[in-house]
Amino acid sequence: MKNISLLPHFLRTAGQLTGLAAWQTGRLFRKAAQSALESVQEVLRAEVQKGNAKLVRDFLTNTALPAARTLLLERMTARLLVRLGLRGALASNVVGWILPVVLEQLVKAGRKSGFFDKLREQETVQDTLQRLDELKRATWKRLSPDHGSGAEVLPDDTELPRQLPA
Repeated sequence: MKNISLLPHFLRTAGQLTGLAAWQTGRLFRKAAQSALESVQEVLRAEVQKGNAKLVRDFLTNTALPAARTLLLERMTARLLVRLGLRGALASNVVGWILPVVLEQLVKAGRKSGFFDKLREQETVQDTLQRLDELKRATWKRLSPDHGSGAEVLPDDTELPRQLPA
């Protein structure tokens, strides 16, 4: 009798996990997530180039001042809106759900890879920019996993070969 009571919880959890995996692998999600990741990356790189590496670290560790955090989020949102090319309520809805997902995965990837410790050690702007590129790649692997197949998503403008090699 005890096992039967656990069945609805198990099915609900399995359904949520399966739905999330199917949702994450959709083409529109990948395009929106990639645009959001690029927007976030552009803003963070610009801040590092201005000499604000500590602000970037504080933003990603959620210790930045509220005004600084708001300013960075507004810049990321503005860049994402331009990249998506949407208007009105649809644009704000898309940005409202994709940007937090991407930022959450960025922070998780940073914690897992030890990015924040490495950022404290690095003193040069070039090293910090290189670390941000590594973080971006790690985040993209979390957002668009290939499940060990080694397959990669090609840009839309890539021309595929007419015939597969023998």
